[in-house]
Amino acid sequence: MEKVDYDARLHAVYAAGRQMSPDALQTWMAAFERHLPGIRPLVWLDLGSGTGRMTPSLAGVFGGPVHGVEPSDKMRAQAIAQADHPAVTYAAGSAEHIPLPEASCDAALLFFVWHHVVGRQAAAQELRRVVRPGGTLFVQANFADRMPDVWWFRVVPEWWEADKAQFRSEDEVKGDFAGAGWTLVSRDDVTWLRSASLAEDFARLKLRAVSVFEHLSEEVVEAGFARIEAALPSLDDGPQYETSQLLVFQR
Repeated sequence: MEKVDYDARLHAVYAAGRQMSPDALQTWMAAFERHLPGIRPLVWLDLGSGTGRMTPSLAGVFGGPVHGVEPSDKMRAQAIAQADHPAVTYAAGSAEHIPLPEASCDAALLFFVWHHVVGRQAAAQELRRVVRPGGTLFVQANFADRMPDVWWFRVVPEWWEADKAQFRSEDEVKGDFAGAGWTLVSRDDVTWLRSASLAEDFARLKLRAVSVFEHLSEEVVEAGFARIEAALPSLDDGPQYETSQLLVFQR
């Protein structure tokens, strides 16, 4: 699929549309913590850090420093302006070209990032370069053969098909990292609070901060939202949770 340009539109809506509540951040930090040593501080790489929605929390929980590396200039500018932390720095870079020294990080995170990476072999090797021996790599990704059960995709299956087309299978993603010398040590299912209510979830969805909207025509998007509006009264209006897969690799 065509590469998504976050500098074109998504940077302006991403922070509002994809922000994480303190509850969700706590869930994810606990998921990472289960696989890390108890020593602090730990040096992190947040690769594809975007607007910095997780980067300050990594510093707060694990001590830092945390290096946010993001190729989109406008996403990175938002992170610098709105997600600062004394132990966090944001820098330009990509998965294939990480601006950090060899063996400089204890842990690295790719959160909803891997499907955007073009040079997967080079990226997996580059990650292995910057993570120290014995260090940990966390890869949160959707998989074409194990897509999350999200209410708006049940209402608009055309959107689900377009979203699924962005991703590869779980075995393919595992193979990307195994081929570069990473060892898979765990595969976790993490259930986290995406929104406090259906109304909040829908308000965020209308911002179109999810990359699938970049692959849909305006006609398909508008028709989908009309169908959702009609379906809303029949949907669960309580807290909205999502279960995501987390692959944990060791260097």
